[in-house]
Amino acid sequence: MRSVAVILGTRPEAIKCAPVIRALQDDPRFDPVVVSTGQHREMLDETLDAFGIRPDVDLGVMAPKQTLSQVTHRALDGLSTYLTNKRIDAVMVHGDTATTLAGALAGFHHRVPVVHIEAGLRSGDLHSPFPEEANRRLVAQITALHLAPTPGNSANLIREGVRESSVVVTGNTVIDALRWAGEQAPEPHDPVLADLERDPRRVILASAHRRESWRMLPQIGQALRDIAARPDVRIVVPLHRNPIVRQGLLPLISDVPNITVVDPLPYLAFCRLMWRSDIILSDSSGAEEEGPALGKPTLVLRDVTERPEAVAAGIARLVGRSRDQIVRHVTGLLDDPTQYELMASTANPYGDGNATERVVGALAHHFGVGPAVMPFVPGWRVEPEALVA
Repeated sequence: MRSVAVILGTRPEAIKCAPVIRALQDDPRFDPVVVSTGQHREMLDETLDAFGIRPDVDLGVMAPKQTLSQVTHRALDGLSTYLTNKRIDAVMVHGDTATTLAGALAGFHHRVPVVHIEAGLRSGDLHSPFPEEANRRLVAQITALHLAPTPGNSANLIREGVRESSVVVTGNTVIDALRWAGEQAPEPHDPVLADLERDPRRVILASAHRRESWRMLPQIGQALRDIAARPDVRIVVPLHRNPIVRQGLLPLISDVPNITVVDPLPYLAFCRLMWRSDIILSDSSGAEEEGPALGKPTLVLRDVTERPEAVAAGIARLVGRSRDQIVRHVTGLLDDPTQYELMASTANPYGDGNATERVVGALAHHFGVGPAVMPFVPGWRVEPEALVA
């Protein structure tokens, strides 16, 4: 039995790793150990709890007003101490966070093979997203098994000199998480969500939190005010807990008719909100994948993206962060049914719901205890009803 330390610390990591953790727990070939850095304290715990997962190790690295360097240092120090005292056969990290970088470095320093889920995403701009783009590139240099969501991600890695035999195209596990969420029995609805189900207006799910967005938050807030002036629209803003984001947006969008501001929602409730939405407007990486999976036209508040597949397919669109551009693109979708339907009917490029099976299969093949897996081939379309109840 192979011991695998699954290292996570943020809500997106919890969502995308949860299906893999559950599958590893059910596989007699593996002994998974869930190691949490606690980088997103409350949102992480809440999300893991929704999936019925409890960390085996909790490093609790967060402290008030930490810098990126301090977070990364504390995570690396805690993970190094843990790996010194345990026999681990592989370190599994996900994505591009400080936790990802620290986990990969700790594994490498202890000569433990690093397995990188969601490998190979590249924006081409080292400073956008910051610091995520750099984190991904650094982790790729010390990874033993690269689990790329799409063929394009695989091509990025091979162009950078990664051995093709160490790359497996799996699809994105976020689609598996959405499928799991759709199978859950309905929970009591948040009052906001219950009200939305009866609301005849078009619903726009809006959010912004990236560092690159901070100086543009006034532009984004003004755009939301402009759009909310329409009587046929309701905008729901799950507001990030970061004080900079709250200070930048709240003065502009609080107490505005047709704008509903809520705290970050639990995962299942957020899935329901995405399903109810007509348009998703966000700088979130998760929205770039979940929106297309649910057939929701997704307007990305960024100038570049490491997830170009949905943009190329036509179901997502880069709209920048300026007030005029945001208003123009949202208004176009609201007023032009043909434009809306064209975006809403495009096939999802990110997964078929079987990414977890490929991830576990690739890990087993890496250790010589299973056959090679067939790679994910895009083109499969999910019916939104099959994903979210």
